[in-house]
This record gives sequence, structure tokens and C-alpha cells, in this order.
Amino acid sequence: MKKVLVILSEYGYWGEELIGPLESLDAAGYTTVFASPTGQRPHALPPSMEEGFWDPPLHKIVTDAHYAQATRDIEASSRLDNPLSLEEWFPQRPYFNGPNFGHALVEYHEKREAAWEKLADYDALLIVGGSGPMVDMVNNGRVHDLILGFYHADKLIAAECYGVACLAFARDFVERKSIIRGKHVTGHALEYDWLDNTGVIGINHNFKTPFYPLEHILRDSTAPGGEYHGGVGHAKSLVLDYPFLTGRSTQDSHDVGLVMLEVLEHGLKRKGW
Repeated sequence: MKKVLVILSEYGYWGEELIGPLESLDAAGYTTVFASPTGQRPHALPPSMEEGFWDPPLHKIVTDAHYAQATRDIEASSRLDNPLSLEEWFPQRPYFNGPNFGHALVEYHEKREAAWEKLADYDALLIVGGSGPMVDMVNNGRVHDLILGFYHADKLIAAECYGVACLAFARDFVERKSIIRGKHVTGHALEYDWLDNTGVIGINHNFKTPFYPLEHILRDSTAPGGEYHGGVGHAKSLVLDYPFLTGRSTQDSHDVGLVMLEVLEHGLKRKGW
């Protein structure tokens, strides 16, 4: 039986970006295990539970009745109650100027290797998007090390929307080159970025625009040799360049799940460009 690790932000995930892949994985009989940065229960962003929610940049409704209800259902269930804690699972890299840095770095690498051994239980990683990942996942060293563990084991890594930024910043501490360098990816396009009212759970603040233009980051991180594909003007944008499977936004979530199955069951390696 296949087993997928799903990582969610504690500051708000987008419901459809969890439910879309999860429905396919559940239907295929896969086991899904949930994780969050500190082991706190993740929660869905309120608009992703609001049927008929209107998205200003896209100028259309982005939360339909099915996904709104399915998101409310999983929020009301106990399924996300006890996620694994990356803070407990993975070590923190020591400060360069901290005391005893050399020995501390050796210890860090040894602990990371031990953490990676536990990934043998999993066949794939799914990084769910939403605005929350910008707070506690994108520049989180433990999230990066989790991704690197799957990457070095040549296992499928799927990421959606702003979760794709985690891939751009996951890199070896010495070489410091993104693991998506030379690869093809998609992610939240510049045209889709909000100009006002970007929010997260637990922080009472209107961040106006997103914390960064994801498209620019992905264009820079994939060069040279790779490419960012925004798919603007098309209803969907999904790119598989193994081991990376990336979905642009909410409307790609269902297909992310279907393509995960194609990869895990039939060995698909490329799709979407």
C-alpha cells in the first residue's frame, strides 16, 4: 500500500488544495500521514470554506459547493488533529558563528540522516498551498530538509500554489543551488497575485500583496536550463518534471491527485509542457 506524507501550514492552507489530491489518494486506498512545522493542528483558510467566494484577481468564484463542504467536513473531523511535528523530527541547523560550530554541524548532519531514514516509509510528499506556507514553510530549514530527503531518495514531490516556493529554497547548504534548477515547474502566476487583503490565520493583519512574487522566484530558480510555465489564459496549469509535480493554483488541485497516481502507479515522468 502506498503512503504519502502531506505537509500543511499552521497559518492556513487552502481547502481545495488539500481536498483535491486527498480525494484521489483516498479513493486509491493510499495511506496519508499529515505533518506541520511544529505539530500544531493546521486549519483551512476561511475563504476556502466559503461557497461562492469571489477571487478579485481571477474575477470569478473559486470556492464551489463541493470543495467548500469537503473542507468544512475535514475541519470538523479529527483527521488533522495530531500531525507529525517537523520541529521534533528534524534538527535545526546551527548558527555559523555559534559556539562549537564545527562539531554542531556534524551533529546536525548525523541527526538529519537519522530523520531521512524514516522517510523510507513514504512513497511521496505533498506540499499543500495557500497563504499560510509563506509564513511557516517557505523559509523553514526543516521543511527544506524534509524535501531534500525525498529528493535524494528520488521520490515524488508534489507542491501546489505558494507551496511551490518551498522547492525553490530547498538546497544544499554548501552548493546553495536550488533543486529545481534546470527543471520545469508552475506556480502562482504574477497575474493571479492579490493587490489587497492577503491574510493568514493567527495574524490580524492585512498583508496587502503576497510576501513575494512567486513567479519571479520560480523563473530565477529554474534557470538555466529549466523554465517556469504560468499558463496564464488557460484554466489549468500543471507540470510534472520528475521528481517534481507542481500545480499553479486551486483549480489544478484535483489533477495534482490524479497525476500523483499516474506517477506512483505507472511511472509517469513528464507532463504539462
